[in-house]
Amino acid sequence: MKTLPNLRVLASMALVIILLLSWPSIIYASAPPTALDRWQVMLIGAAEEPGTAPPVSGNWKKANAGETLVELPPGAKGVWIRLQIPSTEDWHRPGILAGRMYGLNINVYKDGELLYETKRDFQVELSRLLLPVDSSPEKSKLDVLILTNGERAGFLAPVQLGEFDALDKSYIRTELPSLLLGASIVFLALLMSVCSIFLSKHQRNFWISLCIIALSTGLLIASYSPLPYLYYPSGGPIFLAMFELSLFTMFPALGYFVSETFERKSPRFHRFTRWQAYYSVFGVLSFLAYSLVGDRLYPFYSIVSVVAVGVLMLVQMVWISILSVSYWRRGDSQASVLSLGLLAFAGTSATDLILYYANDKGYVLFLWKLGFVAFILSLVIILARRISNDYKTLLSYSKQLELFNLSLERTEKLKIISDLAASVAHEVRNPLQVTRGFLQLLSKKDDQQSQGYITIAVNELDRAAEIITDFLTFAKPELEAISRLDIRELLEQLDLIMGPHASMHGGRLVIVSEEKMEIMGSASKLKQALINLIKNSVEAFREEGLIELSARAEGREVVLRIKDNGEGMDSEQLSKLGVPYFSTKSKGTGLGTMVTMRIIEVMNGSIIFQSQKGKGTEVTIRFPLVDQLAPSTVKLPH
Repeated sequence: MKTLPNLRVLASMALVIILLLSWPSIIYASAPPTALDRWQVMLIGAAEEPGTAPPVSGNWKKANAGETLVELPPGAKGVWIRLQIPSTEDWHRPGILAGRMYGLNINVYKDGELLYETKRDFQVELSRLLLPVDSSPEKSKLDVLILTNGERAGFLAPVQLGEFDALDKSYIRTELPSLLLGASIVFLALLMSVCSIFLSKHQRNFWISLCIIALSTGLLIASYSPLPYLYYPSGGPIFLAMFELSLFTMFPALGYFVSETFERKSPRFHRFTRWQAYYSVFGVLSFLAYSLVGDRLYPFYSIVSVVAVGVLMLVQMVWISILSVSYWRRGDSQASVLSLGLLAFAGTSATDLILYYANDKGYVLFLWKLGFVAFILSLVIILARRISNDYKTLLSYSKQLELFNLSLERTEKLKIISDLAASVAHEVRNPLQVTRGFLQLLSKKDDQQSQGYITIAVNELDRAAEIITDFLTFAKPELEAISRLDIRELLEQLDLIMGPHASMHGGRLVIVSEEKMEIMGSASKLKQALINLIKNSVEAFREEGLIELSARAEGREVVLRIKDNGEGMDSEQLSKLGVPYFSTKSKGTGLGTMVTMRIIEVMNGSIIFQSQKGKGTEVTIRFPLVDQLAPSTVKLPH
């Protein structure tokens, strides 16, 4: 019974803890941020020594989000900005955020009291101001002192007033993706560099240029973000050096990559890229001199790294856009994808530069990042397509190699058999002829019983002679007389020979041929091969047997197709066609098909069998045409 009170005590304690944890958020429900889109600007002359407050007699100018007034006239070294702060009692811990602003040294005063101070000893003007302010129902004003040795100072966008922690997190969420994108591209470039050791020399140069583009672009994106300078100010000079060196490296590498991609078909662009590389070397030397001498060289280096490089980049990007469009119109799929990627990168970069100069350098470049992602995406698509095509090619080569090995194995077997067949046939033919002669002499006697035996013996000797002839044809299928053969005339003769034979076995032979098709070969050997095939079809007849023999020109070849509706063959039988002594007939030797295939092979032709059990067989034979004449279709008379 004591357990129940204990549980009540624990539940009460848990409820108190939950209420305490949630109490601040209940009491201090924060209002959404407010945009302060209007402020006043007062210039600070080069000879002035600013104090803790702007001079009373100063000349204030009104500024807003549409007219930021960040561009400094000659002789000015900074600005005072007066910001009117409304009531802040709606926030538990109010703060202001100027997420986009220019300035090196920034001080914030309220009624002459210093609230915030930051100084930079490196030339990165893009900065941020995040400052907590007092929660008060009264309005107030802040004076922001911004000093620089550059050409810009001030706010680029409206100042946000809201919960301090929320503003800090929102700023990080806004800027962090660019930093992560840059770091990812740098990592990708390093992996690509490692992969370059597996490429040939020609491929390596092209690949390394792509690695340099990816590496320098990744470093540009990462070092262009304000986050490294804000959270690691001691590394500011290093980040700045990374940015400047990447800037001078990327664009010559991009020019080389584009020139090689388009096979140097624009000599002027190739020369421009070479000149741009020379200028980049000059730019790197200027940066080293500026780093050693200091701010005295800043006006000169500003022209070298901002004005001149900006113009060169703009010209290069417009030029690449024109080349990409012209190459895209050629219709090649991979070239089109790459051209689209380059066009996206060049187009967005050119747009960024135009907007940058059109807004008096008060525009923050960001479109080029999206363009580069599109460019990388196009390369990934091309790489994926190439891997897929290479895989398909590898499978095709593997199948061809397997077929070649099978063909080689079959050829070696047939060579052995043909040598043996030639030897046996020559040795056996003579004794058979002698035996036949003696049997013919004995047949002149009047013994009727002996006559029947002798007739059978002579028929079997004739059959043996046919087999030996097939052996010899298979062993030595050389063509006795090679001439130009008119396919239509040869098929007319074949129709006269084999048409009646098909009719005697209850079927029909239909021959359709185009005219004016000639091949090189032996008429007798080709007739023998076609007769063997037609005999096979006749022997496979069922009811209402039909053999269709067509001849037509396809490209630079004559294609003969023999199709029947007979018994057909299964896949196992089909695979054994041409193997010595394999036949689908009970008394067959398989030599007829072997002889047919050898004759067609010697006449530079090819033969393919297709069959389906119970539906019939189709044989396709191809020979090269002697002349490519305009054919017309004629059906041979039966």
